[in-house]
Amino acid sequence: MYKKLLLSLVFSIASVSALAETVWIDVRSAGEFNSGHIEGALNIVYSDIVAGVREQGIDKDDQIMLYCRSGRRSGIATDALLQAGWTGAVNRGGYAALIEAGYKSVLVDPQ
Repeated sequence: MYKKLLLSLVFSIASVSALAETVWIDVRSAGEFNSGHIEGALNIVYSDIVAGVREQGIDKDDQIMLYCRSGRRSGIATDALLQAGWTGAVNRGGYAALIEAGYKSVLVDPQ
């Protein structure tokens, strides 16, 4: 009986985890974001991160990958999100390091 209960619990947790989205957020300024950012990333300035994530409708169990130029601002944003209940917030550090690691960069068309 306990084995069935444990298996049921494991499958329930796995199915909830499978529903969680992964969202990339660039917490730099709009100008920095427009000069190049990780493909698919949203731009929410670090000082507005909690309100911005709420406005975007990002669930509190989603994986939120945050980055900036060096990792300092994304660290501040990560701490703010964790304190506000977003348990999947992760500071991924600096933009250049992510590009070196193979993440695709895109530029915003100035037109």
